[in-house]
Amino acid sequence: MAGHSKFKNIMHRKGAQDKKRSSMFSKLSREITVAAKMGLPDPDMNPRLRAAINAAKAQSMPKDNIQRSIDKASKGDGENYEEIRYEGFGPGGVSLIIEALTDNRNRTATNVRTAVAKNGGNLGASGSVSHGFDRMGLINYPAAAGDADTVFEAALEAGAEDVTSSEDGHEIWTALDALHEVAKALEPVLGEAEGAKLAWRPQTMVAVAEGDAATLFKLIDALDDDDDVQTVWGNYEVSDEVMEKLG
Repeated sequence: MAGHSKFKNIMHRKGAQDKKRSSMFSKLSREITVAAKMGLPDPDMNPRLRAAINAAKAQSMPKDNIQRSIDKASKGDGENYEEIRYEGFGPGGVSLIIEALTDNRNRTATNVRTAVAKNGGNLGASGSVSHGFDRMGLINYPAAAGDADTVFEAALEAGAEDVTSSEDGHEIWTALDALHEVAKALEPVLGEAEGAKLAWRPQTMVAVAEGDAATLFKLIDALDDDDDVQTVWGNYEVSDEVMEKLG
């Protein structure tokens, strides 16, 4: 369980939650509705729904909003969303995996393609970059959950595969089929997680220079502005020095 990476996705970037709270709530609500539709509307019996609700709580989403999203599914109201994955390349040769929940496949495809093309990237065929990522489970805890050693020991006991700790928090990685089992084992020790979901972890990282990093962040922000886009995963690594220059 050794090894640390600076891998981050848009959900972890400082300030993104505060600036885009309305968009964030829309995405969280959509995930809750989809999770409730795919299984039972009871979070104790539906691991995906439980993870979605925990993620919403971590972003201070009101209880009424959460309940409305669950009710939409149980009443059969609202749109039918489908999960779509896009793969492509960003500035500096970075590989990107873009996950979306949409009720209009054509609209989402057009919006994603436009955002990528306008910001120095291009979409590829399915499988064009995902072979360079591992499909794993990811559990997020805030830094306040414990120091790096405490979280590492808890994760080891729970059966996790890797832990990355930083001042932003803790990322606990699990085998694909062990996500909810590990999350359940961690809860009595570390409390409720901020999030638990399937993720794409890059096998190798690509260092991004200052010019490409600025364009890359514009690309990720453009994708994040789209309510259909749930998460953007990438194999980019931006040094602290470059981040300071970018402000």
